[in-house]
Amino acid sequence: MNEQRRQILQMLAEGKITADEAERLIDALERQQPESPQGAVPRPKARPKYLRVVVNSEDDGGGDGPSRINIQVPLQLLRAGVRIASLLPPQALTKANAELRKSGMPIDLTELKPQHLEELVEHLDEVTVDVDDPSGKVQIFCE
Repeated sequence: MNEQRRQILQMLAEGKITADEAERLIDALERQQPESPQGAVPRPKARPKYLRVVVNSEDDGGGDGPSRINIQVPLQLLRAGVRIASLLPPQALTKANAELRKSGMPIDLTELKPQHLEELVEHLDEVTVDVDDPSGKVQIFCE
């Protein structure tokens, strides 16, 4: 274990940082370390824990300057939601689908499957969102 990792774990043990902060620091350390030497077995990609949506806009939009929106959703929450949807009776799903359509969200909850969510998470590295405003930027990714 390297010294920086040991210091992070010590701060966690002393209550100076939270477990989430420690995890982010350790992940940042791992990204900064050079590639493994040739012949070394690459570690498998870590399973993402969060879905993050970041929106930056330089346009003040009549507000008090640039705006930034940063949403972090635990993927476990999304996974649990998909599992719960599979437990709902068909009548409830039909009513929920109708209400979603009335709200402008034509989502069919009967089509939600856990494997679809995992497939989506794997492909989020490739997501590009076009924004009409040239001063705005939207990022969607898993971490």
